[in-house]
Amino acid sequence: MKKYLTLFIFACFAISAQAQKFGYINSQALLAQSPEIKAADAELETFQRDLISKGQTMVTEFEAKYQKYVEEANSGTLSKVQMQNKEATLAQAQQEIQKYEIQVQNQVLEKRQELYKPILDRIKVSLDSYASENGYTMIFDSGAGGLLHALPGEDLMEVMKTRLGF
Repeated sequence: MKKYLTLFIFACFAISAQAQKFGYINSQALLAQSPEIKAADAELETFQRDLISKGQTMVTEFEAKYQKYVEEANSGTLSKVQMQNKEATLAQAQQEIQKYEIQVQNQVLEKRQELYKPILDRIKVSLDSYASENGYTMIFDSGAGGLLHALPGEDLMEVMKTRLGF
C-alpha cells in the first residue's frame, strides 16, 4: 500500500511539474530596442541639456564675480568689511550653484520616471497578457542575471517585440 501511495504522490508531482510553463526575456535588451525608450531618452537628453546650460551660466557669472573680487582685493581698493561682504556674497552664490546641481539631478530623475512609466507599464501589461494567453507560470528576466538555464525555444524577445510593435 505504501508503494502505491508513494507512486501516486510522485505521479501527482510529475503531472503538476509538467503543467508549468516557463519563459525568459532580457528586459534590458528589449528596452534598448524600444523606439519609445529611444524617443524618451532623446527628450530627456534635451531636458537635461537645457538645465545644464542654465547651470553653466550660473558658474560663468560666479567665476566673473570671483575674478573681479580677486582683482579688487589684490589692488587694495577694498576694505576688510567690503572684502567680507563680497566673500559672503560669493559663498552664497556658490551654495546656490550647488543647490541648483542637486535640483537638476532630482528634476532629471523625475522627468525620467515620468517618461518611462507609461512605456514600462505598457510593456508589463503586454507581457502579462501574453503570459496569461499562452499559459506561462513564470517568465524570468535573463538580463537581471536571475536565470541559470533556459531552452532557446522559450526566449520571448521576438514575440514581445512583435506584440509591442518594434
